[in-house]
Amino acid sequence: MKKLLLLVLMSVVLPACSTTPKLNNSVQNANDTAPYPDAMVGYTRYAIHLPSISDENKARVEVLIGKEMNADCNTRSLGGIVKQEELKGWGYNYYVVDKADNNISTLMACPEGTNKNQFVTMNHNLGLLDYNSRLPIVFYVPNDLTIKYRVWQPSSKILQASAE
Repeated sequence: MKKLLLLVLMSVVLPACSTTPKLNNSVQNANDTAPYPDAMVGYTRYAIHLPSISDENKARVEVLIGKEMNADCNTRSLGGIVKQEELKGWGYNYYVVDKADNNISTLMACPEGTNKNQFVTMNHNLGLLDYNSRLPIVFYVPNDLTIKYRVWQPSSKILQASAE
C-alpha cells in the first residue's frame, strides 16, 4: 500500500517539478532572463537573442548602431558614446547610447544622382562581443537609431601566411 501511495505521489509531483524549455519560435523578451529596466523616454530597448550553436566560444557578435539615411558618395558615420552598464544585483551587462551626434562625413564633390538610402553606422569601441545564447545582448538607443548585428565564426580552413 505504501509503495502504491509513493508511486502515485511521484507521478503527480515529478511532472509538476519539470520545466519545459522555450520553443525557438516563441517570442522572447529581455525580461524573461532578468529584470532589465524599461526604456527611458526618447529611447528604445533592443535585445539580441542568439540561437544556441555548437561552439559558442569561437563565435563573436558585431553590433551595428545606426540609422537609414539618404547619403551621397561621401564616407559617412555617426558620432556618439556607448556606455556599458551593469544590471544591479544580477551582474549582467547592458549598453546605453549616451550621446549620439550628427553625421560625420568626408566633403568630396559627388556626381549628381549618387544619393541612395544606406545604413549609416555609429563609431563605437565595443569591438566584437562574446557569443552567448543564454543571455540577450541589450541596448538602449535613442528612438531615431536602430540596432543590427552580424555573427562572426572562423572558417574550418586555416591558411598559411607567407614569409617575406
